[in-house]
Amino acid sequence: MMRITETVKQLIIINIIFFVGSFVVGDAAINILAMHFPISPDFKVWQIITHMFMHGSIMHILFNMFALFSFGGLLEQLWGPKKFIFFYISCGLGAVALHIGINYIQIYNCLEILETSGLSKGAVIEALNAKNFEMLVNKSDVSTVQTLAEIYFTPMLGASGAVYGLLVAFAFMFPNAELMLMFIPVPIKAKYFVPALLAYDLFFGLKGQSIFGGGDDGIAHFAHLGGALIGFIMMWYWKKNAFNNNRWN
Repeated sequence: MMRITETVKQLIIINIIFFVGSFVVGDAAINILAMHFPISPDFKVWQIITHMFMHGSIMHILFNMFALFSFGGLLEQLWGPKKFIFFYISCGLGAVALHIGINYIQIYNCLEILETSGLSKGAVIEALNAKNFEMLVNKSDVSTVQTLAEIYFTPMLGASGAVYGLLVAFAFMFPNAELMLMFIPVPIKAKYFVPALLAYDLFFGLKGQSIFGGGDDGIAHFAHLGGALIGFIMMWYWKKNAFNNNRWN
């Protein structure tokens, strides 16, 4: 069995500490440490980093930490700890950048609709911050206000974006390695598995609902894609410049 590497071990410990701490503290931890939309009064600059260590459920953290252990250890052994942590954090930042970018487009579209009802963007933001939803609903349709409020107030949290970057890196370096999921007991080569996973996230990110139906699944699909995109760009650049084999100790 592959031993756990030092940086991966430290990341897992930090994630567990954050998870237990947020369970003890409650919603206050989510408000302070999860990533909020930048113009929200709950936004703090450190959330750009701290959101990567927050998780919403035991299954959420278990899946992410299992993937971090499974793929991160080998990459850290090949790259060295400094290069690994640089890659990991960069993918996490890419995840939040794409997630916020998509949210900005959606919020802007909702603001445009409300503006046709005679409300300025500033007035809408002020009403949102005051949680004066009744005033907004009186000026527009419920679905627009609901969509706007959900995007504006729902925080992003989890290491999934960074983990997706690791998945891309693994598939890039070991395309023929066979992976197996618990609910798909058939080995699938990494070069097929990872693109299929990304296609799933793209489809349901655009569709905005779970594969099981019932509306929004609460998963930040575009954050996954953002982490994967940065991971791919970095791997492509490193390989092109013969940098991929260099270790940062």
